[in-house]
Amino acid sequence: MPLRRRLLVAAVTAAACLGVQALSSSPASAADEVISRGVTIPAFYNPPTDLPSADGTLIRSEPLSLALGLPGLDGPLPGSATRLMYKSTDSDGRPVAVTGAYIEPAAAWRGGGVRPLVVIAPGTMGQGDQCAASLGLEHPLTVNGQTVSVGYEDLAIYRLLAKGIAVVVTDYVGLGATDRLHTYVNRVDEGHAVLDAARAARSVGGASVTKASRVGLFGYSQGGGATAAAAELQASYAPDVPLAGTYAGAPPADLTAVTKAIDGSELAGALGWSLNGFLQSDPDLKPIAEAHLNAAGKAALSDLSTMCTGDAIFGYAYAKSTKWTTDGRSISDIIADTPALQSFLDSQRIGSLEPSGPVRIATGVSDNLVPHAQARQLAVDWCHKGGDVTYKAVTLPNLGSALLNHFAPLLTDQTAAINWLTDRLAGEATVSNCSSMPAQP
Repeated sequence: MPLRRRLLVAAVTAAACLGVQALSSSPASAADEVISRGVTIPAFYNPPTDLPSADGTLIRSEPLSLALGLPGLDGPLPGSATRLMYKSTDSDGRPVAVTGAYIEPAAAWRGGGVRPLVVIAPGTMGQGDQCAASLGLEHPLTVNGQTVSVGYEDLAIYRLLAKGIAVVVTDYVGLGATDRLHTYVNRVDEGHAVLDAARAARSVGGASVTKASRVGLFGYSQGGGATAAAAELQASYAPDVPLAGTYAGAPPADLTAVTKAIDGSELAGALGWSLNGFLQSDPDLKPIAEAHLNAAGKAALSDLSTMCTGDAIFGYAYAKSTKWTTDGRSISDIIADTPALQSFLDSQRIGSLEPSGPVRIATGVSDNLVPHAQARQLAVDWCHKGGDVTYKAVTLPNLGSALLNHFAPLLTDQTAAINWLTDRLAGEATVSNCSSMPAQP
């Protein structure tokens, strides 16, 4: 059986045998461990007080056991994993520690040149540290009565590894790392975390990737926004990270539109994560929040700050922000009437800079959670700036659920997205379809 097929079979077989697991910690004193909704966060995730000066510097690392893995003749399948902590810079220009994981694949790279690297920017995982994608590699399903976390990015990760592509996964700023709250959908924090993950991967012991390795970015939903932001910021922030291609699926490029769409949806809890992230990024907004949020709203934000996506669906599906405010207005209405809030969201807009390298934007035409129109507008904006854009409108019927309308294109388009990115990593040229945008849905 070819190695690529064996890798995929290994993942499927292990998944079929997988039971619900509780997270365990790396050796450390109990005083060093953080408990989040009954889950022990390993002491590894506690950042040190002093951080290195250079972005992308590896702060610490340790072996990471993959739950979906099998022993192989030449080593573990699909590869050898390493847990990471690396230095980045947040949107305020301050040093920050970010965690993640690097996986050296067992499969050979057959695309020519040195082994390439893909940075996985995870989709929405939540805001509790137990939701971090690196922990999801070790424990793809965590259910303990207090939290529900699913490592759904593992599928794309394993498919890339099967092609001989090295993978590094970022947990983003404040997700996993226990020193601060996750700054959900902050474009600069996320873009920097993605680019610095590529830098950190080069320093991992035993890694075959080098500065000569082509780099690809892969993300959907929150991850699509993160990769899109990284593609815009690469030229100024990380010119040493050569971007061969960026996949940005369902990117939340316009948070004003996305905030309005998620309010009252199955994933209404993401509104709380957004607000928490905004307040973490810009403390000057806190008096505005204090003035407009009632007791129920403040309690919801506090509750959501330690939740994963599963928890938020069970606890806050279809919640309306009108129940969280002092005057019964929606959060979107308050944002529209508050210049400081609107200015902050405008600063988060993706599409004002030309992206580096080829980019592929995919968006479901029926997506009404991360609205199709604003994702399509990102493609239009980038085309107007001269970007090398491949735009893909994923045509699926309205499934009657905003969450399903958003999630379905992730699965139906994933093969095409991975193949497109693999071709870029192999050095194959692509042709922009910007000229056809007026006829595209």
